[in-house]
Amino acid sequence: MRDFYGVALDSPLMLGTAQYPSPAVMEAAFRASGASVATVSLRRETGGGQAFWQMIKGLGVHVLPNTAGCYSAREAVTTARMAREVFGTNWIKLEVIGHADTLQPDPFGTLEAAEILAAEGFEVFPYMTEDQVLAQRLVDAGCRVLMPWGSPIGSGLGLNNRYGLRTLRAAFPDIPMVVDAGIGLPSHAAAALEMGFDAVLLNTAVAQASDPVAMAEGFGLAVRAGALACAAGPMAPRDMAVPSTPVIGKAWL
Repeated sequence: MRDFYGVALDSPLMLGTAQYPSPAVMEAAFRASGASVATVSLRRETGGGQAFWQMIKGLGVHVLPNTAGCYSAREAVTTARMAREVFGTNWIKLEVIGHADTLQPDPFGTLEAAEILAAEGFEVFPYMTEDQVLAQRLVDAGCRVLMPWGSPIGSGLGLNNRYGLRTLRAAFPDIPMVVDAGIGLPSHAAAALEMGFDAVLLNTAVAQASDPVAMAEGFGLAVRAGALACAAGPMAPRDMAVPSTPVIGKAWL
């Protein structure tokens, strides 16, 4: 697995920290999942206070603050600057939302904010669509990680545009990529890792499950399976059947 701004992660699973039934359930879910990164909203931290922040630090994971809920580059940049002061990290998951219904990212605002933040020393994880042109502009702006969506945030639809994701992955083979948003099942996460993505980020699928801890464990197993499958070199799909049992030496009757 590629590193993220020089940081090697123990697990390709990144989990959000919102919407859990209780802080205790969130903590148990993180431990069951083996996730290596926790995404945290500045708004969530403000609401939870020091007890929440101490719990996150006690998990022993890397913290990825985000600019969730921002609808302009200016708002996202301001939130990122505040998050760096609160959380003490240059990492920032950059979200600039452009559409209120689908929560699709605004490509223009995302690029504008990324250019500003990268110039200020932030290590930007931009939430984006599978647009290759935008991806190149973000890389040129200084982003060393890309986070294409699987499908709209919280939808649970999985990987809506597999062609777009595959071609994006192939176009930037040396850039770490995280499939972010829309992951609803462990099988979705495994499929992303099998396609060569380096990690997945999700929240709702675990936090809103009937049993968040069990679902978190399932996702932890799924990303391991997907990563192993990718590293093993999976067979290519075929249009025709190929016998799995050799016919050489078969008796002709």
